[in-house]
Amino acid sequence: MISIENGTATADRIRIGDCTITISSREVMVDGARRVRRLTPKALGVLRVLMRVPGAVVTREELFAEVWPDTLPTNDVLTQAITQLRKAFSRDDEGGAAYIETIAKSGYRLLQPVTELVDTAPETATDAAPNEDERHALSAVFAAASAAPRTRPRSRWRRMRRYVLLAVGLGMVVALLVMTALLLQRPGQEPSGSGVLADGSRVVGSPQRPYRLITATSGFETYPTVSPDGSQVAYEADGTAHGGSTIKVQTSGNAPARALADTSPGHSDRFPSWSPNGREIAFARFGPGASCEVLIGSATGGALRHVTRCDGTELLSFDWTPDGRGLVFGSLSGRHAYRGIRVLDIASGQWTALNYAVAEDSFDYAPRFSPDGRWIVFVRNPQIGDLWRLPAQGGVPEQLTNDSAEIRGWAWRSDSRHIVFGRRVDSEARLYELDTETRTLRDVGIDDAQSPALSRHNNMLAFVHRKAQFGLFRVPVTDGRPGTPERLFPSNGRDGQPMLAPDGQQLVFTSDRSGNYGLWWADLTRPESLRPVEGLRPETRQAADWSADSTHLLVSGRDGQGQPLIYEVSPRDEQVVALPVPVAQPLQALYAGDNDHVLVVERDQDERMRLSLFDRRSSPWKLLGQIEGVSQARFDTAQQRVLFTRLSAGGLWSADAHLDPASIQQVSEDRPSRWRYRTWAVARDGSLGYLSSSADCATAFARISTPSAGAEYCLDAERLSAGNGFSAQPDGSALYLALAVADGADIGVMTMPEPPRPVFSSISNVLFWKGK
Repeated sequence: MISIENGTATADRIRIGDCTITISSREVMVDGARRVRRLTPKALGVLRVLMRVPGAVVTREELFAEVWPDTLPTNDVLTQAITQLRKAFSRDDEGGAAYIETIAKSGYRLLQPVTELVDTAPETATDAAPNEDERHALSAVFAAASAAPRTRPRSRWRRMRRYVLLAVGLGMVVALLVMTALLLQRPGQEPSGSGVLADGSRVVGSPQRPYRLITATSGFETYPTVSPDGSQVAYEADGTAHGGSTIKVQTSGNAPARALADTSPGHSDRFPSWSPNGREIAFARFGPGASCEVLIGSATGGALRHVTRCDGTELLSFDWTPDGRGLVFGSLSGRHAYRGIRVLDIASGQWTALNYAVAEDSFDYAPRFSPDGRWIVFVRNPQIGDLWRLPAQGGVPEQLTNDSAEIRGWAWRSDSRHIVFGRRVDSEARLYELDTETRTLRDVGIDDAQSPALSRHNNMLAFVHRKAQFGLFRVPVTDGRPGTPERLFPSNGRDGQPMLAPDGQQLVFTSDRSGNYGLWWADLTRPESLRPVEGLRPETRQAADWSADSTHLLVSGRDGQGQPLIYEVSPRDEQVVALPVPVAQPLQALYAGDNDHVLVVERDQDERMRLSLFDRRSSPWKLLGQIEGVSQARFDTAQQRVLFTRLSAGGLWSADAHLDPASIQQVSEDRPSRWRYRTWAVARDGSLGYLSSSADCATAFARISTPSAGAEYCLDAERLSAGNGFSAQPDGSALYLALAVADGADIGVMTMPEPPRPVFSSISNVLFWKGK
């Protein structure tokens, strides 16, 4: 017998205590028992892991990772496997607890010694060498063969036949490669439980979704991160006793989650990120007075260690380096501001800046190393949202997307080639997969999904599933104090961006209430006039702008190829005209005091943002003035000035109607914030309003740059407002905004299918490997 100490058994028969286990047949024979017991494959897998370290504790997480590596199992499956092992080890009249001990809140350990049983077998005799007579006989045969006359040369037909057969063989190899490539590119099998029997004869149930939700609460679970083996998910959960958020860890299913760490009153833990080795989770803790620090805790719970200070403002982003020794940070704002991507060494606390060009008004957000460590991909200026790629050691960044979209989280696949990201499309967010080599996109096929996270080893996907419904509300304002919101135009759709005309009677908004996303118009004095405006597809992020005479609208939209356009709409007459705006990528347009002058927020070929003033009475339009680095603009009719936000910082600025650079001055230092750069409005009387949210109030309203500035009013403590625009009555006596009437976010999980491979790429790969 051979003892096993911290090793792996190689024999087929193993002795554990009074039991003999045959690995190949999964049989357990107990001394004194009347019959042989058979183990399930999973129970045997658990036993194999316990046998490696007899007497030592093996955690549940290690058993999940070893025995169930490609799934998110529940605790029940492990408990069942342990129960079966104990029954198999027991005699007929007793239990098997003496073999496997349960360690509370930790795992299990094997209590008995493990030895290998080596079966000896008689050695087989080698064949005897040929004797002398046999050698002489063999020599005679070879001599006869040498003396025989040679065959005559092959005929010409036999030579040609050889080449014909060779050509046919090559043709068959090529056909086989093509068929293999087509099979690789073929979409995967339909999931079981599609709702109809295979023969199409009967409906058996509703089609199964490709994912399942592992949380089911009335609150918000966001920012998921997945352990490298895909067995656990950590996420940010709100609704704690003190009103903040905390980090929770969950294995799978709807099993109860556990808190990663205790969160003190007045603090919120956010943005969890799982380490590459699966042992630790980094996260940010926000506290009173805009305090912020990045902490690291064991994934199984325990003491926390401080990594660095940050700032309590928004747009904090970080992730682990591939070796797990550092954290990579995006641009920072606030007191610890830094422009560009840096790596923090955890042990020494030393920062290393990546050597690459960063524009003065650029903000690089959410950097992530590829699993192979070659690349860093990040979002440049999340206000306009495109993905960029940078060599891990620095260099020249290259743009991966060119959509000016609202990116809602992203993650690498394990192949270091494909990226899964969330993006706002019309009234919902969806997941897309980007091939970084071919720059092609594929819809993952999940509705209302964002913030994807992928495991490093098996492409287990976790994401936020948020299916909110927003309705339109009118909020009366008396003596500067908002009242109770009143619902307008009830529906089961998602309404947003309510823009009131200067006449105070007409209202336009975006909605998917008809099943398709579009622009809607109504005369508030005649509610029955509500109808969609046909002939355009509005842009989700930019609200429409009314002309001073309330007859026309400037609407941002996209054509059939996804290219941005500016439309001029006459809603009463139902006329829609695409305008010849002389810029590469118009993102927003508004009237500059009259119908002849138009302000356009644009992004040029060099990805720089600017606000331009045009006189459209000439063809092409005449450029009158410009301001660089503008992300959003409004025209203040009362004071004949342009108000705008910047990419580079939070706050509000103003310029005169001609965009004279000498007239630029700051109106507000901190409102609106960089992330909520669209949730402000200017009334016809010049008053400025701003919507925000906090732990105590889901939707708060405040005035900007007025004697009452600083005072906040809670419009709704429970319902969040949409972040893409609102408007006010011309005299400031009412607000029009979109509030969530049904909301919440859960965490969903699924295994990502392999991405489709182009035919010629598949063929070239096969030929490459055959050549090797």
